[in-house]
Amino acid sequence: MPYTPEKPPLPETPEQLRARIPGWGVDLDPAVRPSYPRERRDLETGAHWHEPEQQPGAEGRERSIEHARVTPVFGTAQPLHGASGAIRRFAYARYSEGRAAHWLLLIAADRVDAIENHLASFASGRPDNPVTETGVLSEGRRHGLAARRDPHRVDLPHQAVDPVVVAGPWVLAAVAGALAVRALVRRARSTT
Repeated sequence: MPYTPEKPPLPETPEQLRARIPGWGVDLDPAVRPSYPRERRDLETGAHWHEPEQQPGAEGRERSIEHARVTPVFGTAQPLHGASGAIRRFAYARYSEGRAAHWLLLIAADRVDAIENHLASFASGRPDNPVTETGVLSEGRRHGLAARRDPHRVDLPHQAVDPVVVAGPWVLAAVAGALAVRALVRRARSTT
């Protein structure tokens, strides 16, 4: 009974659980709960529904295989698209949320989405600028280097790796592009 105020029935009775699991249900008695007498269940919630009405457009939305349907309300701001969308749909259709493969596929889809957006930026005529977008120029202008030496920063251990992580993909793409151009030039020279 998903998305309703009723608590689903327990597969075992409280007595069976208490007999099998030491300490189970120790807080069932309201007198031993720290929040009791402030805990009140007689207040009006203001909800005008027993179960929220389903938002239209649920057909074809990604949902976990553990659930019979999508949640009554869901986001539509970023619809799935491209190869990253296909990877996400596959992760939701094939694997349970309890499997590492589900989450690894979603992480891979995020990386594919980033690559798709970088490639789209080249096609737009205004490509991404890794120098200005990473804030490297402000390091010299706003005491960035002095702030990096602060021993209380939580990112101190990985500061040495940051340039490789940020600039690495751009350097690799530039090298791959240069090698591709070089191969094309060689091929053109050998045919003439």
